[in-house]
Amino acid sequence: MTDTAILDRAAGFDTDSDQFLTFTLEDEEYGIEILRVQEIKGYSKIRPIPNAPDYVKGVMNLRGTVVPVIDLRCRFRMPHADYNQFTVIIVVSVGSRVVGLVVDAVSDVLNIPTDQVEETPEVSGDLDTSFFRGMGKVGEKLVLLLNIDKLIAGDRLDAIDPPAA
Repeated sequence: MTDTAILDRAAGFDTDSDQFLTFTLEDEEYGIEILRVQEIKGYSKIRPIPNAPDYVKGVMNLRGTVVPVIDLRCRFRMPHADYNQFTVIIVVSVGSRVVGLVVDAVSDVLNIPTDQVEETPEVSGDLDTSFFRGMGKVGEKLVLLLNIDKLIAGDRLDAIDPPAA
């Protein structure tokens, strides 16, 4: 399914449930609220920023707007993977800011009823579960749902891209 077709499908879903764009990172499926997604772009060269955190890959020019780009694999301390033809940047709105998220591939738009979302279980180690909204159940499949506000709020992006006043 093409990236445009995935976003176009969202228009036909029932509004009683939340809709999520799903994507993969290291064979695991994640979801982000579809209303936060502005667009999906194929991966293209990113301009690095000196002294940025390792997960901030740099910035890209999106039709005249400078957009910081975060590699979610790095952000979640996953092993590095080479970017390929499936690697995409999901451009999302977070408050007054626009941010790009590098993911392995996009999957689908899923309609997940709120009664099928459970709290993210606490795990040992240094995994910050506040980044996650919960676990969505779709049949036998589990989708880890991101809390994009918390994920981006913890990032040091102000020096690169100050929020609009």
